[in-house]
Amino acid sequence: MMRRTWLWIAAALVLSLRPTDAIAHAFGGRYDLPLPIGFYLFAAGTAVAITFLILTVIGRPRSSPEPLEYPLVSDWGFGEMLAGLVLPVRILGVGIFLFALSVAFFGDPSPTRNFATLIVWVIWWVGFALFTAFVGNIWNALNPWSALFSWSRIADFVAPRALPDWLGVWPAVLMFLGFAWAEMIGDFGDDPRRLGWLILAYSAMTWLGMALYGRQVWLDRVDPFHRFFNLLGRFGFMGRSIEDPGAFAVVRLPAQGLLGDPPREVSGVVFVMAVLATVTFDGFSETPLWVDLLQWFAESAEVRPWLLVAVRADIEPLTAIKTLGLLAAPLIVTGFYVLTCWISARLAGGLTTMQLVRGFAHTLLPIAIAYHLAHYFSYLALAGQYAIPLISDPFGLGWNVFGTRDYVIDVSVMNAKAVWYLAITSVISGHVISVVLAHYEALRQFPNDDKAIRSQTPITIMMIGFTMASLWILAQPVVVSP
Repeated sequence: MMRRTWLWIAAALVLSLRPTDAIAHAFGGRYDLPLPIGFYLFAAGTAVAITFLILTVIGRPRSSPEPLEYPLVSDWGFGEMLAGLVLPVRILGVGIFLFALSVAFFGDPSPTRNFATLIVWVIWWVGFALFTAFVGNIWNALNPWSALFSWSRIADFVAPRALPDWLGVWPAVLMFLGFAWAEMIGDFGDDPRRLGWLILAYSAMTWLGMALYGRQVWLDRVDPFHRFFNLLGRFGFMGRSIEDPGAFAVVRLPAQGLLGDPPREVSGVVFVMAVLATVTFDGFSETPLWVDLLQWFAESAEVRPWLLVAVRADIEPLTAIKTLGLLAAPLIVTGFYVLTCWISARLAGGLTTMQLVRGFAHTLLPIAIAYHLAHYFSYLALAGQYAIPLISDPFGLGWNVFGTRDYVIDVSVMNAKAVWYLAITSVISGHVISVVLAHYEALRQFPNDDKAIRSQTPITIMMIGFTMASLWILAQPVVVSP
């Protein structure tokens, strides 16, 4: 009986590695690299290193540059127009929310023919996240939970309680990891009905939390999406002013909003690390190294007792292992980052490790954004096409409202070669931007150039390592090295 149990566990792990799991890169082929993968990894790391040398050796600026901002309100009059769009955007957000919820429960039960799964996992989590990162954050206005709570006027009748300071934003960290689990490990993407119940449960918890602790406190410290989109929006070219936070909107250089205003608590730093780690783990789970790790887990005598506990608890071994991997990813990334900052503090002097940990946290966000683009863009380009037929028949009732019901998905819009070169471009660009941001952040924090440069040497080495590791992960399901 015991032997049969372990054969089942091993079979479950091996069968779970079928190519169908890598649906995000399912474009029907792989790209043959003209050069070995090591050449590309070396070139990418070299590009990051050269950026550091240009910033520190060739040109040694004496101070951090002043923010370059162009106010929309006073110069173009766009501010008044944008303010007037807040209410229509709120109505749009609530409409999309109610539409997705109704389709989840009453639409086609197949995930590929249900508009709710497409809205949540493709249009919102991938497409809207990229829009927020490269343009600006409109989630504060679009957020349907915030809008519905404000319209309900519950806050006028309930005195909010104080959320303990020691909690920091740890609830947002845990909820973000929970959402990542639902996306990557749970079957909520395969079952529209379960997705609908998940949305309802999250809605009830959000509205109850807003009523108990106040809408803004809940958004700032507990709600993971509010925090996530605010972070991404700081990369965009439109946003709040750095010098005058009260200004409605400004046009600025991309990523400029990430300078200054670092996380005030450790939990805020961990949230940034979780954003970077979860998308990296999603890519890592499609590599041969992950397959080898799963085989080791299936054959390891030390791990078997724990897998048996999962089996007896009616938990699939693969689900248990992937959950542990998802939880370990932020710990590993945070550990490397804190170690790097500790080395930087020892080399530079003058600032503590925790000051550097908080001060440089936001400079890693361009890496997360670049990886999000490289890893999910093919998924957006292919799966996003399902919106064309579904918009004509969202409930699967045989409608053809816009005449697009019979549209056939075009897989030729994205191929492995395009994905590979997108990965190279975005990963290198993201890491180069992070190096530049870290350099100018160091100039803001340290009293002289020498200390700033010494602090950046370990951080640049970490960036080079992240560059090569990210590119290697992205290459595994896409390219074949000669």
